[in-house]
Amino acid sequence: MTNSIEFHSAPTPRRTFLKGSLLAAGGAAVSLAAPAVRAQSPVVVKMQTSWPSGDIWMDFARQYVERVHEMSNGRIQIDLLPAGAVVGAFQVLDAVNDGVLDAAHTVPVYWYGKHKAASLFGTGPVWGGSALNMLGWFYQGGGKELYAELTQEIMGLNIYGFYGFPMPAQPFGWFKNPVTTVQDLQGFKYRTVGLAADLMQKLGMSVAQLPGGEIVPAMERGVIDAFEFNNPSSDLRFGAQDVAKNYFLASYHQASESFEFLFNKDFFDDLDPDLQAILKYGVEAITSANTALALDQYSKDLQALQDEHGVTVHRTSQEILDAQLKAWDELIPELEQDDFMKRCMDSQRQWVERTVFYELMSAPDLTLAYEHYFPGKLKT
Repeated sequence: MTNSIEFHSAPTPRRTFLKGSLLAAGGAAVSLAAPAVRAQSPVVVKMQTSWPSGDIWMDFARQYVERVHEMSNGRIQIDLLPAGAVVGAFQVLDAVNDGVLDAAHTVPVYWYGKHKAASLFGTGPVWGGSALNMLGWFYQGGGKELYAELTQEIMGLNIYGFYGFPMPAQPFGWFKNPVTTVQDLQGFKYRTVGLAADLMQKLGMSVAQLPGGEIVPAMERGVIDAFEFNNPSSDLRFGAQDVAKNYFLASYHQASESFEFLFNKDFFDDLDPDLQAILKYGVEAITSANTALALDQYSKDLQALQDEHGVTVHRTSQEILDAQLKAWDELIPELEQDDFMKRCMDSQRQWVERTVFYELMSAPDLTLAYEHYFPGKLKT
């Protein structure tokens, strides 16, 4: 797998019209000058992700690159690089802000250390809305404006950010032995990121915040003894199944996250309006493409973890899920001491209360339908 994807536009066709004729009247030779045709060089976008080159999230980023290239007819060339090619996975925001990178494919929780409010844009309290619902909040419920206020006014960053691909709720994670009670978690050294770190500490675990590529080595060295990342495909490719055999799905620690596409503001503002639109709305296009790929690959890899690698897949116990919600209840008043974070969470609550009421009232019981056609499958 290559470390970058480069698309190069074909040379602009050059037409040379050399027409000469002898006019019958007067016999004068006339040369018709050809119109000037100027080849346009493609705009090169240096984009780094926060993912190792072999992770499925690089495949998701490639879907964006492919669509942008095709929509721009080769006028935009994205040089896509994996984590570490220029800066570390957690440093892409700084690199885009400083102009070292033109763009990045990341998640806001990776710059949580600069301002805790970053975690509210995908990895904050779960009010009852899915990732898709919270992506709706970003684009229709005031989230986009709050994000601009945080990044540009409060933090003074020279960036734009767009959001795409609402991720399935993330697994509670990988454990060497089954865990079913809160008592089972006491003293665990656990990897997560963002406000989920605060959440898990309230459940009795100590937390290390590590980028994806460092998780399995840390587990092997005993730096951590349990962890989560995001999904079955990434976990399989990391080799999670080699260091633990109990995989717990369903959790409230990161249930509403989407990818963040960062662009250097000066670079973006300098582009032609149609190219700006392609980069911006290309993010919306990959929401569909990434979702389809994730449903296909995540489910296949979850099956492979069970059938080929001896992993036991569990659903996180009701006791632990209840404890997570109670831990969020303790965290929220602490977070609300910051005026911006309170306004952000108030906005989310108002959105979720209205929109999720509609979603839940209109949705049939899909579990009932699934069990009707595939009886016994969910009883693992």
